[in-house]
Amino acid sequence: MDEVLIVGASVGGATAAETLARAGVPVIMLERDLSYIKPCGGAVPPVAFDEFDIPQAMISRKVHRTLVHSPSERVTEVEVAGLEASENDYVAMVCREDFDDYLRQRAVQSGAELIEGQFLDMQVDAHGVTVHYRERTTQTRQTLRVAAVIGADGAYSPTAKALGLPNLPRCIAIQERIRLPEDKMARWEDSADLYLGTEVSPDLYAWAFPKKDHIAVGIGAGPKHTKAARQLLENLKQRIAPDLVGGDIFMREAHALPMHPRRHMSFDRTMLIGDAAGLVVGTSGEGIYWAMKSGKMAAEVLAENISNPVQQALRHYDRQWWRQYGTMYRFLRGLQVWGYGNTRQKEVFTDMCRNLDVQRLTFESYMHKNMTPVPWLVQMRMTGDILAAQVRHYAPQMRRRVANATRNA
Repeated sequence: MDEVLIVGASVGGATAAETLARAGVPVIMLERDLSYIKPCGGAVPPVAFDEFDIPQAMISRKVHRTLVHSPSERVTEVEVAGLEASENDYVAMVCREDFDDYLRQRAVQSGAELIEGQFLDMQVDAHGVTVHYRERTTQTRQTLRVAAVIGADGAYSPTAKALGLPNLPRCIAIQERIRLPEDKMARWEDSADLYLGTEVSPDLYAWAFPKKDHIAVGIGAGPKHTKAARQLLENLKQRIAPDLVGGDIFMREAHALPMHPRRHMSFDRTMLIGDAAGLVVGTSGEGIYWAMKSGKMAAEVLAENISNPVQQALRHYDRQWWRQYGTMYRFLRGLQVWGYGNTRQKEVFTDMCRNLDVQRLTFESYMHKNMTPVPWLVQMRMTGDILAAQVRHYAPQMRRRVANATRNA
């Protein structure tokens, strides 16, 4: 017995399934609802299309600039470009209903089996894993006996729950897809907008991302503000109302995102990838590439150890992942805490985005998925600009405090 079950057939699960199938490992994908469209802003770095051999036809729109709107509506325009100009200087916007289905069907064509059903529970023993699921069309309880399981089942991960793992802290993302008249759609022809401010997102950010024939308008809210998510979205729509005149809302979506990665992602005969492992970048909420990358990496490790998939062997996936990406995740987590901390800090963050070195290094890392070494002179320039922005936005507050203290003395 060397069959593998993957719980979840979205981008991460489908990538893992294809990787295993191509390695000659029998694999089953279990997807709860094949008609479900994963709510998502849909931004994907160009490197994903080359690395995972995805056709450009899956790109709904290429964006070459981003606009960062501060709480006071100061706007910073950022060109999507790395340290050296290339044909991949863009952010790819995809529609998940098309993107996910393509990856899923490609996995099936490579030899994976696809079952529509709900994962119920599993028991791991020394010789394999017994999995129970409810088949969707008949609603009957079914049993599978497999060698190993990969959990690619999102932020609420039933696989992680079956392992007895604690829930990850989660934020919520909620968005609407809006079709606009042709003259209004022209505004979004080549730009993706980020909005900062307590009224649209107290601790993350809001967005308007263009697709081929519509825009996705949404907000992210941390664990303390999830109940206010719908109001925050309404506030965003009011903020950009002139750009939405005549728009037709044709879809409303909401989903949870993990806030922190899990310390361990591999166990006896079980592995977690993507959102189930908490592999979402804090500053942006980006998860598509990381789900696909972790799916491929986990599947490769599992394929090499399919005859004896014990924790000690599978932990090579964890070590490889954190060796390659640990510094990036820690840096971006720190940047999230620093940049979204309060209204003044969001103004500082906007000013930081005006620094050309910051722009180039940010997109160099985004497009190539690595931490780019920063020469000391560049570090000094960036640090100087950031300190100046801190003084500019905090000095008036400090002066008022000093004045009040003097009056009260």
